[in-house]
Amino acid sequence: MNSIRTYIIILFLTFGLQQVQSQSYHFKTSGFSVLQKNERGKWGEWSNLDLVNLSVVLDTDKHRIVVYSQEIQLFNILDYIEREENDTDIVYSFLCKDNDGKECKLSIITRKKQDFRKQLYINYDDHIIVYNIFTV
Repeated sequence: MNSIRTYIIILFLTFGLQQVQSQSYHFKTSGFSVLQKNERGKWGEWSNLDLVNLSVVLDTDKHRIVVYSQEIQLFNILDYIEREENDTDIVYSFLCKDNDGKECKLSIITRKKQDFRKQLYINYDDHIIVYNIFTV
């Protein structure tokens, strides 16, 4: 009887601990800029930094990243890319599909030599959006 009780407790703890690993990370934006390819396929110049105050949520339980702009940007995470780190940056990247079903790569980059400033890059084939973000 004790072995059955022990087995049930272990089973309960195992399933309970799996949900603890899922987390949501909340950020605010302070500005954004856009880089686009021209008609010849060459990258142009970054746009001027526009100040914006938006919420961004990385929800690992629902496997999505949401940017709460005027038009909500929802990115469903298809794959989690292994963390990268070098002398200047720490990079967490995700392969995603956006609201329209377009594939893109999102990266949260921490700039070590810039007071650990964080940025969210949304990379498409023809344009890149960058948000300056901070944890809330």
